Order: sequence, then C-alpha cells, then structure tokens
Amino acid sequence: MLQDALTWIQNLGAAGAIVFVILYISAAVFFVPGTLLTLGAGLVYGLFLGAVYVAIGATLGAIAAFLIGRYFARNWVSKRIEGNAKFKAINEAVAKEGFKIVLLTRLSPAFPFTLLNYAFGVTQVSLKDYSLACVGMIPGIVMYVYIGSIAGNLTTLGTTPLSQQAQLVQWGLRLIGLIATVGVTVYVTRIARKALKDSGIDNA
Repeated sequence: MLQDALTWIQNLGAAGAIVFVILYISAAVFFVPGTLLTLGAGLVYGLFLGAVYVAIGATLGAIAAFLIGRYFARNWVSKRIEGNAKFKAINEAVAKEGFKIVLLTRLSPAFPFTLLNYAFGVTQVSLKDYSLACVGMIPGIVMYVYIGSIAGNLTTLGTTPLSQQAQLVQWGLRLIGLIATVGVTVYVTRIARKALKDSGIDNA
C-alpha cells in the first residue's frame, strides 16, 4: 500500500513533495511505521531533498501527535496516575530536563517513535523543548534516506542488499543509538532519583 502511494507521489512532480510531507504526518499520527516512507524518500527525491522532506514530515507529525496526546489523552492518563507521588516527581524531572531527555530518546532506536510522541504529550515537557529536540531524529533519517537512495526501484525497496558503505553507515548509527540508549537510561534514572529525594518520597 505504501509502495503504491510512493509510486503515485513520484508521478506528481513538484506537488508530490507536499503530498509526501502530509502522508508522513498522517503516518506519525496514526501509528504507521515510517521506515518504508523514509526509504522511499531517498529513492524518489535523493539523499538531500529526501532527508529534508522526511525531517519536515517527521517533525510535524511528532508535534501533531504530541499535541493530540497533551490535549485529548492527558486527562485520561492523569486520572489513572492520580495519587502516584513517584510518577509526579518523575514528571517534574522530565519538565526540568525535557530537551535532553527527548533528544537522547530521539537518537535511540530502542524507543518507538510513534508511541513516544504521545507519551511525551502527557508529561510536563514544554512544546518548545520537545520540538527542538526532534533534531535528534536527523542521523536516523539520513541513514534510511541514503539506503533508499541506492535502491534499484520501489518494488525492491527495503529488500536490496546494502553496499559496504551503507553497512558502515548503518553500524555507525547503531553505535550512536546504543550510546544514546544507555545515556537516556542513566540520565533519566539519575534525575528521577534526585526529584524523588528532593520531594522527600524516595522511600515511598
């Protein structure tokens, strides 16, 4: 289905870029994995423009899901965590260190992109910090767009064996992701413990 959409977009010419961005935003909002779209952007638009269009679509999609989570799901979640002092402390910690936490999770492949967008919406992280931290998606975007750019055609998209250069890029990104995963785990744990201690509920 996505391959058909990419073929259609490819035939739209200049207007296809706008349609592609809208499609990417929709995918982020409706929990559709964007990997194939990102690969397709590389094939249809090349590395530079493909990365730009994906970055725009992914960022706007992430912000849209964040706002939906904040203004439509926040009350539902809040009622279920009401009275949980530890969650409140962690939530406050995220509000204080929001940019760093969001940035690290964006660099890490261990955190699901679409679900995370909604999850951050129910925390106290500011929209500004959340939006700016979306820059952490760029390394992953560039890698997948590059892989897509060397694919033969849309029918083999995602199945073409990677070149040695592409494999090196992929392993480099995986290393960055691993470091970010460890970093965010340690970082969040540290600030959460500090928040709990400061609130006097570390033994609650």
